[in-house]
Amino acid sequence: MEGELPARMGEWVVGTEAGTVLSCIGLGSCIGLALLDRRAKVAGLAHVMLPESPGGITPQPGKFADLAVPALVAELQRQGAMKHRLEAVLVGGAQMFALGRGSGQDIGARNEVAVRAQLDRLRIPVRAAATGGGKGRSMRVTVPDGEVVFREAAGRPITLLDPSADTLRMAA
Repeated sequence: MEGELPARMGEWVVGTEAGTVLSCIGLGSCIGLALLDRRAKVAGLAHVMLPESPGGITPQPGKFADLAVPALVAELQRQGAMKHRLEAVLVGGAQMFALGRGSGQDIGARNEVAVRAQLDRLRIPVRAAATGGGKGRSMRVTVPDGEVVFREAAGRPITLLDPSADTLRMAA
């Protein structure tokens, strides 16, 4: 079944069927986290809004880095992925408001730090990233090959992870 599965704010999606495209549109300070197991031909994409949950039970675990990352990993494992083969790609984390870096108010940078901390804890490598800056972005992940493409607002698509060439790109 071909189609596009959008990960809306605070949600995640998983694709296993050829021709499926996972997408995150309008990533400002949010982080789009793609997790891929290319051998199992499964990919997941989370649209993470905030660094950490307030504690307790939340109706939207995909909203918070501390809950979304392990939940997405668990869902990918249910779909046949092996944790030791997962690779991560990050997009977003922009500073959308002029509050000044280092003010503690840069939610984009805090989101990126929180997502990376969860990935480090789970020993999942970040293969490519396009984070920071001051522009919003969108991203698309193609299943089953795991190609990851992002586009800045009013910009051209840029391939971050090209599995056919096994190349990756780090963008700021």
